[in-house]
Amino acid sequence: MKIYAVGGAVRDELLGLPVKDRDYVVVGATPENMTRLGYKPVGKDFPVFLHPKTHEEYALARTERKTARGYKGFQIYAAPEVTLEQDLSRRDLTINAIARDAQGRIIDPYGGADDLKRGVLRHVSPAFAEDPVRILRVARFAARFGFKVAPATLRLMRAMVKSGEADALVPERVWQELAIGLMEAAPSKMFALLGTCGALARVLPELAAAWASRAQYARSRRALDYAAAQGYALEVRYAVLARALAGLDAPERELRHLSARLRAPADARDLAMLALRHFEQIRIGAKLEPEAVVALLQACDAWRRPARFEQLVQAVGSCSTSHIRPFAAAPRLLAALGAARAVDAGAIAARESEPRRIAARLRAARVVAVKSALAIE
Repeated sequence: MKIYAVGGAVRDELLGLPVKDRDYVVVGATPENMTRLGYKPVGKDFPVFLHPKTHEEYALARTERKTARGYKGFQIYAAPEVTLEQDLSRRDLTINAIARDAQGRIIDPYGGADDLKRGVLRHVSPAFAEDPVRILRVARFAARFGFKVAPATLRLMRAMVKSGEADALVPERVWQELAIGLMEAAPSKMFALLGTCGALARVLPELAAAWASRAQYARSRRALDYAAAQGYALEVRYAVLARALAGLDAPERELRHLSARLRAPADARDLAMLALRHFEQIRIGAKLEPEAVVALLQACDAWRRPARFEQLVQAVGSCSTSHIRPFAAAPRLLAALGAARAVDAGAIAARESEPRRIAARLRAARVVAVKSALAIE
């Protein structure tokens, strides 16, 4: 039995990047061997085990055979005679098909180390075309590393889209890959590659329609990469992405379709909708009168969700800032929010004998507080 470190950990070590998770391939072993050594089986579709002490994943060397369309249509074969090279051959990209043995030696049968040096994303074998998720993975690796896609790999991705293989992607997997890609250093590169290979129109048709305008496409790319550079949360980046839909005839409807099909989490979905609805008011927030500011905060439920309102300002700022100066409306709106939330609603309610007047009194008190905070006479 031999154990090899594989995949992303080896790749990132060669790039000089921090390693988050380590995965291992075990050659020459059976499931019984692993359980006798104390490894805990966790794999549902193929034999994967957790190390008894480190809890890192150890998978038996395996091969795959395509049996049906989609990313689950595979028959897995894991046995002691499966070699390391056979196991690596089923991986998506050469940069992910590098192994390191227990003595630290690199095993690189498909030239992944050279592709790392050249900054190239290249498929290992024609089996790449059997898994549509790999289209999304290549796109997010482009967003992470800024690497170029090998021409042959790009042709293969286009052929997969044309054949309908990309249509077998399920919403949960699309969102999973999309969410990872949005959190990379240059998320715009992911969407650029999806557009180049034709997959964007299949998996994100609303965005494909919105980006038919070159100007809107350029604005979206700048805004996404700005949000990434600021380290904003996934919800903010999704709201920035959704802002592209504003140019369509019914942007809120298109956003509902997009979020429902992706099964986007509620926090991301809701923030994106608020960004569409209140974009203009937030964008000109530095010019709004105190009464309008309080009305905006009320409409955004900022009293109960102040952190979400801050994210909303971040999303709008990403889309509207010149990226040379900070978003002018941000400090004013956030100062107004702090002042308005400091108003003691309970005390106002206790002093007001007419319940129907409580809301008006509270709103008036918040306007006064905002005026004071903004030093407006």
